Amino acid sequence: MSVFDIITLLGGLAMFLYGMRLMGDNLKEDSSGTLKKFMEKVTNNPIKAFILGAAITAIIQSSTACIVLTAGLVAAGILSVRQSLGIIIGANVGTTITGQIIRLLDVNAGGNSFLQFFQPSTLAPLALILGVILIMFTKFPKSKPVGGIFVGFGILFTGLMNMTAAVGSLSESGVLEGLFRSIGDNMWLGYIIGAGVAFILQSSSATVGILQAFAMSSVIPFKTAYIVVVGVYLGDCVTTAIVCSIGANANQKRVGLINIVYNLGKTVLTILVVQILHAVGLLNNLWKMPMTSGTIANANTVFNLACAIVLLPTVGLLEKLAMRLVKDDPLPENKYADEINSLNPVFIATTALALNSCYEILKTILKLGMANVKKALDMFVHYEPVVILEINEEEEHIDILTDALTTYMSQLPPHINEPVHMQILHQYNKLATYFERIGDHAMNISETATRMDRQGKSFSKDAMAELKIAETLMDRLFSFTNLAFEKRDLDAALHIEPLEEVMDDMVNTLHDNHVVRLNAGICDEETGILYLDLLTNLERIADLCSDVGVSVITRVKPEMAAVAHNYITALHQGGNAQFTEEYHKAHNEFFSQLEMIDPSLRFEETPEIIKNIGG
Repeated sequence: MSVFDIITLLGGLAMFLYGMRLMGDNLKEDSSGTLKKFMEKVTNNPIKAFILGAAITAIIQSSTACIVLTAGLVAAGILSVRQSLGIIIGANVGTTITGQIIRLLDVNAGGNSFLQFFQPSTLAPLALILGVILIMFTKFPKSKPVGGIFVGFGILFTGLMNMTAAVGSLSESGVLEGLFRSIGDNMWLGYIIGAGVAFILQSSSATVGILQAFAMSSVIPFKTAYIVVVGVYLGDCVTTAIVCSIGANANQKRVGLINIVYNLGKTVLTILVVQILHAVGLLNNLWKMPMTSGTIANANTVFNLACAIVLLPTVGLLEKLAMRLVKDDPLPENKYADEINSLNPVFIATTALALNSCYEILKTILKLGMANVKKALDMFVHYEPVVILEINEEEEHIDILTDALTTYMSQLPPHINEPVHMQILHQYNKLATYFERIGDHAMNISETATRMDRQGKSFSKDAMAELKIAETLMDRLFSFTNLAFEKRDLDAALHIEPLEEVMDDMVNTLHDNHVVRLNAGICDEETGILYLDLLTNLERIADLCSDVGVSVITRVKPEMAAVAHNYITALHQGGNAQFTEEYHKAHNEFFSQLEMIDPSLRFEETPEIIKNIGG
């Protein structure tokens, strides 16, 4: 074998690995949201989990990717360790599909035979042609990831054919026969070679593919091929376990450990059964029979499937063993540590899952901020130092969650291929800022309440009554804001802007009413300043709710993104009948309540906003 054959072999291997990676990445990018939905529905029924793991691995062509993804979902609390067990076993069976695809090289197709279409020499260029057409000449939404799948498929088979051609020259030299003959006489040497190559390549499929390529050009007996295949199981799962352990919590490490224990059990079971059958003479005809690409693929599938059937009932024992070997993580100091851990690095390469984790964190931050605003406003009615401490603590959690989220999101852009995912990421970055600022304004309000308590001051009866109405309006704003974000509810988002304008009017009115009280000596100057600070924070919180509403509208209607500012301006100038009607309705509702507090303070002038929209 010349240096040029070695270069061709390594180049073919590189193409094979890259093609498999490209195909798997595009499949995950195109269907990761669907994968998550399926995984969330996995129950404690190991059969369902087994089928799911086998199907996902067969689709994405990588048991490592499937198991690492499963470990990430376990770490995020979406799956339990028990639910992951069936998926792990299924993934080990699903990965054998690659070998079955590779066996197509064995198809004996004549020049006019239909079977020739299923040979890699035909499939590879067809897949490349179709992939390039989809990527370069079509513009439907999924054309690029689908095209990438076909290109990856074509590259994979082109690399496989190059490997086959490179090792073909060894059949004439006799080196290959000597190598495998020596392995066949030393079972453990073959086992170590299989495990070592799989560990280095980080792919059982690639290792079995190389063995199949050698089988097409050399004589490899069953006794040699089977032990190499069995060795592959251990080498591949060690790589997976290492990946699962990087920055992992206890449950994630357990998933990697279970995969190792299962594959060790599979190795022992296969070797034990094969050696017993050979010892009693049942494998005499098979033992030295030359293997083909197809028989290697079949042996690999049979070994994995038989072991799955035997070991699947032991999932409970595997779980108990993993729980005993890997101790639970210490109790976190941060009660939102689980939420932070859901921002798993494993998901970064799978954009839809990463964005879903970001969405869950954003929901938590928004709820914490809104809850803090309500607690802070309650402090003007009944001040409780312990509640102030709770507000301060939750504000620290908001900051920690926001920092973790923004750091995580900053790592996503290089892995994003879909324009829609990039748009969602931009929206989430803005929303993280909006939600964190709501928490900041809650802190400002609580600090105002603390200053008043220390000074022994309180607002007048009328001021408190007006503040209660403003709080009711804020509750309604929060309700629509939360619904708009959580459900991406366009109707809820459209309700926000009219209420925000009513809040602006109310803040102006309460400001003027308070000035009247100051002039009448009902309130002192220092209390008046604190009251006006409180009103400013309420107005700015309403503005942030408006920003969230616009963000949701542009998410649902991307065409609005470029004209969002003009859209708001048009609303305020009476350019939308629905907005005008809702604004008038809400304005009348809340301002009628204000007038009942003290009719002498009735706001006689028509608010500017009503003039602008024809009121």
